[in-house]
Amino acid sequence: MTQVKTFQMLVSETQGSVFWNLPIFLLLLATGLYFTARTGFFQFSHFGYAMKNTLFRAFEPSLHTGKGAVPPLHAAATSLAATIGTGNIAGVAGAVILGGPGAVFWMWAAAFLAMATKYAEILLAVKFRERNKAGEWVGGPMYYIVNGLGSRWNWLAKLFAAFAMLSSLGIGNMAQSNTIASAVCTAISSFSAPSATAAGEAIIKLSIGIITAVFASLIILGGLKRIGRVTSSLVPYMSILYIFAALSVVLLHADRIVEVLKSIFICAFKPSALLGATAGITASGAFRFGTSRAMFSNEAGLGSAPIAHASADTSNPPEQGLYGIFEVFVDTIIICTLTALALLLGLKEIPYGEDIGAALVTMAFSSVFGNTAGILLALCILLFAFSTIISWALYGARCCEFLLGTGAVRVFFAAYLLFIILGALIELSAAWGISDALNSLMALPNLFALLLLSGTVAEQTRRYKNTIKDKRHSSSS
Repeated sequence: MTQVKTFQMLVSETQGSVFWNLPIFLLLLATGLYFTARTGFFQFSHFGYAMKNTLFRAFEPSLHTGKGAVPPLHAAATSLAATIGTGNIAGVAGAVILGGPGAVFWMWAAAFLAMATKYAEILLAVKFRERNKAGEWVGGPMYYIVNGLGSRWNWLAKLFAAFAMLSSLGIGNMAQSNTIASAVCTAISSFSAPSATAAGEAIIKLSIGIITAVFASLIILGGLKRIGRVTSSLVPYMSILYIFAALSVVLLHADRIVEVLKSIFICAFKPSALLGATAGITASGAFRFGTSRAMFSNEAGLGSAPIAHASADTSNPPEQGLYGIFEVFVDTIIICTLTALALLLGLKEIPYGEDIGAALVTMAFSSVFGNTAGILLALCILLFAFSTIISWALYGARCCEFLLGTGAVRVFFAAYLLFIILGALIELSAAWGISDALNSLMALPNLFALLLLSGTVAEQTRRYKNTIKDKRHSSSS
């Protein structure tokens, strides 16, 4: 029961924002569509080129980087570490249960639009970044607002930075440490009878909070380059672990893949044709849950990822922007899709309309891993949450530096580590609601700036396309 309760809490938290954030995610979708058009469908026409220059670069050795910068792949790893989280498990499960198989189709559609948005914001982050007093590259929405739109927009830049800094303490920190503590308690209960008292569980959670804070401090206080090195090592392994687990379920039930794929496409437009009217699944629900899950999973348009990418050792903004296409592909098209397929293939019956999402992921994994499925999923959640903590520490610190100066960063880090411990102990229903609000409010100044600077994105992309053509022409001649 503890395990089911934990995962029910996770899905309700990650899905809680779906309803009242409807205007926000519609704005995110519209922005993605706009940048798709303004860049000449760049994420489609140059998808192979983007994968070649991002995904396949992961196997190249890291080269020496300049002062105050990290390798482009390390910047991407930091961003991915923040992006890949419990929403890829609990959130996707909730979307499938509440929106039906058709939610997966709309998740894919939203992801391809999100690629254009994330490409644009990373491009602008590199284009309008600057050096701080330590000689490090710093950037993100607050910098491309001021340096791209002018000093008269300084108030908007500060507004974004304030929302992002506060959000880092909530969704990026307390919610994640609470998830880690809950996952560990779940794992412990699977080895022994759940006889611990409330006081005993509190001691366990306090211990987990302190341990998490200590490990996080060893990374966070090491600065930009240490965060980049750790995330570039952690992200591949945690992703591979989860992909292996989900893919094992998919392959075990490979004989039903065609049937499930058909249900995804049919239920996107007419779910009653397969599920009947009693399931309560509608086409509008499939659209709403699928698109919102994609947009809030890959964080395109929220303005968080550009903060990490601004530190990349590159002089080519569009080339770093390619990592935006790559990140959305990994987060949504690969990891979120595997979660959905594991559910649709691994379970004979899905209780559509019942909000118990991630508990069903454990049941689906159990078809391959038996009683160890809960432990495996808890480990994945632990790694996803910890990687989010260390990445959001960088985001919050950059925003703190912009608002209050370099001297305030150490104070912010001390508070950040304290909030890790607090997050492991408290009930987070209220904190999740506040954090969701701040997360959404981050998006508004960022999207406004993106739209005003869309001409810069279009011009930079046009020049980059010409450069690619010239390279292809010279290599073929």
